[in-house]
Amino acid sequence: MSSTSDPITIKKYANRRLYNTGTSTYVTLEDLAAMVKKGEDFHVVDAKTGDDITHQVLTQIIFEQENKGQNLLPITFLRQLIRFYGDSVQSFVPKYLELSMGALTRDQDKMRATLGAFGGASFQNAVEEQMRVNATIMERAFRMFTAFPGQAEPTAAEPAAPRSEDKTVGELDELRKEMAEMRARLDKVASGKA
Repeated sequence: MSSTSDPITIKKYANRRLYNTGTSTYVTLEDLAAMVKKGEDFHVVDAKTGDDITHQVLTQIIFEQENKGQNLLPITFLRQLIRFYGDSVQSFVPKYLELSMGALTRDQDKMRATLGAFGGASFQNAVEEQMRVNATIMERAFRMFTAFPGQAEPTAAEPAAPRSEDKTVGELDELRKEMAEMRARLDKVASGKA
């Protein structure tokens, strides 16, 4: 981690060179990637305009890593992400991804330990199954927002039907029950009792 609480300033010049003001040296995108992996906080500014361009530079680092064959982002995910641009739920996507990545980051040590104890394939299958369950729960939660009159049109799979308040409360209770079961399964997998 950085020794100070303030993020390091990286200046990007017109010639595309990056200058680390903390170490007074020029750095590369690979150097910035290493800083991210170490947990060092920095922001990147355009040296001429002073505009914060951290987002663009971090995206460029991901692009470079993907070009090296280290594909973390599946094609399906990339297509779905592109579809969210300009969509009415676009504003929810960054927070959802941030929370999801935060949960993965918090639990990565548990996952590594379990991978070592049970072997990669069996644990990976359990994690994938849990992710499918999570996706189903999220889908149902989003449908709860469209359960109220005037919010959204029903899909072909879900014909329009009058919804009572009791039915909505029942769905919430069912969702809570599924989330509790999911937590129990995750705890079981994390504790090595899978």
